[in-house]
Amino acid sequence: MLRYSVTGPGADQPPTGIFIINPISGQLSVTKPLDREHISNFHLRAHAVDLNGNQVENPIDIVINVIDMNDNRPEFTHTTFNGSVPEGSKPGSFVMTVTALDKDDPKTANGMLRYKILSQNPQSPSSNMFTINNKTGDIITVAAGLDREKVTQYTLIIQATDMEGNPTYGLSNTATAVIRITDVNDNPPEFTSDTFLGEIHENRVNVIVANLTVTDKDQPHTSAWSAVYRIVAGDPTGRFSIPTDPTTNEGLLTVVKPIDFELTRSFMLTVEAENEIPLARGIHLPRQSTATVSVRILDINESPEFNPNPKSIKLEEGLPAGSLLTTFTAQDPDRFMRQTIRYSKMYDPANWLEIDSVNGRISTIAILDRESPYVKNNLYNVTFMASDNGVPPASGTGTLQMYLLDINDNAPYVFPPEVEMCEKPDPNAINITASDHDLTPNAGPFAFELASRPSDVRHNWTLGRLSGEYAQLRLRIGFLDSGIYEIPITITDSGNLPMSNTSYLRVKVCQCDHHGDCVDMERIIAAGLGTGAIIAILICIIILLVLVLLFVMWMKRRDKERQAKQLLIDPEDDVRDNILKYDEEGGGEEDQDYDLSQLQQPDALEPECIKVGIRRLDERPLPHDHQYPVRSAAPHPGDIGDFIHEGLKAADNDPTAPPYDSLLVFDYEGSGSTAGSLSSLHSSSSCGDQDYDYLGDWGPRFRKLADLYGGGDD
Repeated sequence: MLRYSVTGPGADQPPTGIFIINPISGQLSVTKPLDREHISNFHLRAHAVDLNGNQVENPIDIVINVIDMNDNRPEFTHTTFNGSVPEGSKPGSFVMTVTALDKDDPKTANGMLRYKILSQNPQSPSSNMFTINNKTGDIITVAAGLDREKVTQYTLIIQATDMEGNPTYGLSNTATAVIRITDVNDNPPEFTSDTFLGEIHENRVNVIVANLTVTDKDQPHTSAWSAVYRIVAGDPTGRFSIPTDPTTNEGLLTVVKPIDFELTRSFMLTVEAENEIPLARGIHLPRQSTATVSVRILDINESPEFNPNPKSIKLEEGLPAGSLLTTFTAQDPDRFMRQTIRYSKMYDPANWLEIDSVNGRISTIAILDRESPYVKNNLYNVTFMASDNGVPPASGTGTLQMYLLDINDNAPYVFPPEVEMCEKPDPNAINITASDHDLTPNAGPFAFELASRPSDVRHNWTLGRLSGEYAQLRLRIGFLDSGIYEIPITITDSGNLPMSNTSYLRVKVCQCDHHGDCVDMERIIAAGLGTGAIIAILICIIILLVLVLLFVMWMKRRDKERQAKQLLIDPEDDVRDNILKYDEEGGGEEDQDYDLSQLQQPDALEPECIKVGIRRLDERPLPHDHQYPVRSAAPHPGDIGDFIHEGLKAADNDPTAPPYDSLLVFDYEGSGSTAGSLSSLHSSSSCGDQDYDYLGDWGPRFRKLADLYGGGDD
């Protein structure tokens, strides 16, 4: 007995279980529906073995081909196909290709497709404007009359059918084809009017005079629609141009060159409009593509014009004030207006010139100087203005360019003005030159000479000429102290009527290192201070010292007065509220009933008593008309008298003691007092015995004084 089996894809390999074989009879069967579009054939291998599993024959290959059936409809590659064709295309012009696919076997009728047009929309101007190749799907035109201005696009319904297009057995499908009619330049631009008008003021540029409008039936904003304008007649000098507004397609007639009313008062222009691309073959420009533009020029008040401008003159510098230079006038372009021109100066940085307002004559008001910083490359420019009396007034400017010739009006001076030299120079020579603001031949060659004064200049230095431009200053001695030396050098130029000048060469002599470089420039710079600067510094120092000294003296005096005041006043016997408070005058002696003459008898006191009294600097002398009896001195009051005595003596010997802020200084009581000065009061027993008891009769204030000088206990 044999046993049969199959292996391979579709049997025991994926997709498994599609084919099975009867192991006894060897019948091969299919268990599932087959899809040719998925797997078109199967390769299997059949095996035969005995009951023991031994192979009795070699395996054989079985190839199973799946026969196609028409089970798939055609499918278009796109739902909607888009194409285009220019308007006016001839019949037979290719438009586009549509494509459909069928999954069935293309080698059989099941996969053979045929195309046809089912409908056309719109059906204008014919219902059959296009046809399609039934095998390839190519769409072409079959009729003339495509006009984009009438129909912009067509929509076709295309059908594809298999079974070679058999409507009975074949399967079919449809798609849409959209055909856009593209524009060609078959419509020229046409002006909306035969004549356009415009006006412009003279001398105006880049101003729109008129807007030229056209119509064009072609597709907007394409090259077939955009207009290009050109002037074909009436503008021989090219004063106008016509750019196109890209939005409105209008022509903008613009003035590009100034127009003079006095020369031309109007223009008659012929303008032609075309498209950016040429017209289609067989189309020609109609009469409406040409128009006439009338432009009127308006007169304005023009500015006076200087001629020539700038005006150049050549003259020597140094001309005195009041010299007439030239006449600089302007002309008024307005020949049809009678106007008066007045002149004025606008820009004259050095203020050298003036102009006559009526006739334009220019003269100097200062000396011309070529070396002025306002002169550049020997040229000096002055701007003048000419104004008319038109309505509104107009003005123009002109420039006078003066070329100043050099004269010998500047003396040379030494250059460089400062040099450095070592104390022991090696070499001991310095090369110098001269600088002259004048030009050749009023400058070099120069003559150099050392000044004769001061005498030590020629003793220490010699000056030798190297060339017409350079000289050599040489030190006669071998050593020179550090410092700054000013050496007078007289230099003479070579001008006609030569000029000489003595200038000072500043030589800084310093200590040098082994390289020859100065090492003590700070001291040299300090030594270079002028006498005036040194005097000013010394004065400032002296003033500062005096202020400090005065402040110290004032502080010492204030401390001394404070100490004396503290010693003289006992807190228990403080009498500042009584008679010893002299700075309170009260109502004066005339308001009192006291006999103040009893307080003092200056003429009868002993000499040493008088010495103790202190007279204020502003105290007035007392008249000696009255004589007062001498009273005996009171007993010695104790140690307070010593303090008062020492204070009086210190005040007597101090010439700077002020007449205030001290108990030893008495206020001025006024003139004409019968009591005289209180400065003769003395508490020392050396003044003799005096009786002060009578003071107690004058009141409580004088009783305290009587107790103080009389030695009372109270």
